[in-house]
Amino acid sequence: MRILAINPGSTTTKIAVYENENRQFVKTFYHSSEDLSSYPTILSQYGYRKDLIVDELKKENLFSGFAAVVGRGGLLKPISSGVYEVNEPMKNDLRNAQMQHACNLGGLLAEEISLLIPGCKAYIADPVVVDELEDVARISGSPLLSRLSVFHALNHKAIARKYARSVQKSYEELNLVVAHLGGGISVAAHKHGKVIDVNNALDGSGSFSPERAGTLPARQLVELCFSGKYTENEIIKMIRGKGGLMAHLGTTDVQMVVKTIEAGDKKAELILDAMIYNIAKEIGAMCAALRGKVDAIVLTGGIAYNTYCVNKLNEQINFLAPISIFPGEDEMEALALNALGALKGELTCTEYI
Repeated sequence: MRILAINPGSTTTKIAVYENENRQFVKTFYHSSEDLSSYPTILSQYGYRKDLIVDELKKENLFSGFAAVVGRGGLLKPISSGVYEVNEPMKNDLRNAQMQHACNLGGLLAEEISLLIPGCKAYIADPVVVDELEDVARISGSPLLSRLSVFHALNHKAIARKYARSVQKSYEELNLVVAHLGGGISVAAHKHGKVIDVNNALDGSGSFSPERAGTLPARQLVELCFSGKYTENEIIKMIRGKGGLMAHLGTTDVQMVVKTIEAGDKKAELILDAMIYNIAKEIGAMCAALRGKVDAIVLTGGIAYNTYCVNKLNEQINFLAPISIFPGEDEMEALALNALGALKGELTCTEYI
């Protein structure tokens, strides 16, 4: 079965063609600020990105025979993990999403391109709004503010299943703590196939990361907001985009930070060690959410390639459970395998309502 996977990002559009589990073609389109300047909103980039994809596939003689097109899921309402066929309610919610983000184009592009190919289905899988939290995990100290599930669901689920296969068990048999360590950091408690607790990795809680502030001292944040020194958008940028390592060290490049540490930069060492310390605390919290019954701690994401970070983290958490490392992320493969599972009937395709 031939599958097209589409992953739109803020400055890129990635596509990949799979024959069953085997990747046959991959392409990343890079979008400069000049390319996107004529589009007032992300949604208005839709036709531009669609034409790039279709023209490239035709040029490579690949625009035929697709059984499915699967796009990265957008900022929909909270839904359970799984594969969803694109339908009218989903398209409406993607066009009117709670926040502008390029991922909202994934399902729209998948459906539009699928309509050009006879018998082709359009899917999304495990968007960032996957919500399987236990009720107790939703409650904060104010009834006005609920804890939200916003995290790297696609990679979390794919890596959890990959780990399960590596130990010849099913994902649903295991209790895992999975830590996605990238530009944003999400740490989740996976209990028998469901993410029962996770930090809001986009702009709400957890460890700070290369570009996000994570949990902040509440009163000090309120005072900052009402100081008159910053606009609302500037505060949001401090939390998401210009927080974390960027705020402290002026870079999101962890490898570069490690090089400055090796050259004797004590400030860089303190800040990076603090980030690792905070990640370790999040992992410990998720072990508590699983009542200490943890089969493994799984580290993934780009930072999991970094020996300095992994070694420091291992020193602090290795007493909790066995640690497995699956560095990087392959969202294209995860998308394609989800679509393949739906086509074969191995994964249930859920209706978006």
